[in-house]
Amino acid sequence: MQNRLTLEQFLNTQAISHAEGLEVIQGLTQNPKTLPPKYFYDSKGSHLFEQICQLPEYYPTRTETAILKQYASEIAQLTGPCELVELGSGSSTKTRILLDAYQKLEFPLRYIPIDVSAGMLEDTAQKLLTEYPSLQVHALASTYEVALTKLPPTKMPTRMLCFIGSTLGNLDLDECDRFFSQVTDTLTEGEYFLLGVDLQKPKEILEAAYNDAQGITAEFNLNLLNHLNRRFQANFDLSLFEHWAFYNEDARQIEMHLRSLKDQVIHLRELQIEATFAAGETLRTEISRKFELQQMQAYLQAKGLKTLKYWTDSRQWFGLILAQLQLVEKN
Repeated sequence: MQNRLTLEQFLNTQAISHAEGLEVIQGLTQNPKTLPPKYFYDSKGSHLFEQICQLPEYYPTRTETAILKQYASEIAQLTGPCELVELGSGSSTKTRILLDAYQKLEFPLRYIPIDVSAGMLEDTAQKLLTEYPSLQVHALASTYEVALTKLPPTKMPTRMLCFIGSTLGNLDLDECDRFFSQVTDTLTEGEYFLLGVDLQKPKEILEAAYNDAQGITAEFNLNLLNHLNRRFQANFDLSLFEHWAFYNEDARQIEMHLRSLKDQVIHLRELQIEATFAAGETLRTEISRKFELQQMQAYLQAKGLKTLKYWTDSRQWFGLILAQLQLVEKN
């Protein structure tokens, strides 16, 4: 089994630690305060997110999974034998649906999962190799930005880069542009891009998904402060903050914030800074942009990614787009 698994690590932990320290300093001293959602994901945060995905109010995971189950075979037929590259692979739960479809067509299986957790990559890869006897896995422990420059030459007729799970919504407009520039630089003409996007829907449905009745999302949001306490020797008191999530209609995005319940000063000893919060002031911890299918297809087309086909659920709550890179004339 070992000869079917390659694991490469491209994480410079010292450089990442320094960069994240600067990121936290900037995020907590600017106005308004903001941090990227990656700080949700310590061990407890990852476990809480798995619980969120099972909540009745949280539709994205189960809706996208249902779409994949219904149309994975069609995706496999459209691409033919294809190497799968997945950004943010995690436990590769949804990827198994695609692997099943390619295996059913008797196509060779080759998978390149990309994730920052080398432990998660190795554990998941070992399970996949047991489940799929013909599968080859070349895992990359890395950030997206680095991994896309380190992809090994494909050993298959083509490859499909998968960015599923609605993660695109966490990127603002500038980050989105930079991300797609790297995607198109990575792919060669004729290769594929599979994108999952959360679609616009009534405000009450969107807000309920981030304010569940059991309070799991609130616990997930507040746990970010625990992560900062441990990581940067901070003294956040979770009882002095509250979860606040709402749909920003102007920006067309869900926003998650932590709101300070009193005037307070937070000390982060590792970073040698103080962060001052006024009563009612918030720390934005996540955006989740919601999209229109037609607008997203036009955006992809402008980047050289032509939509071959898209699929959605019966309520049109979530979309899955299969695009193919075409050469774009550069001025």
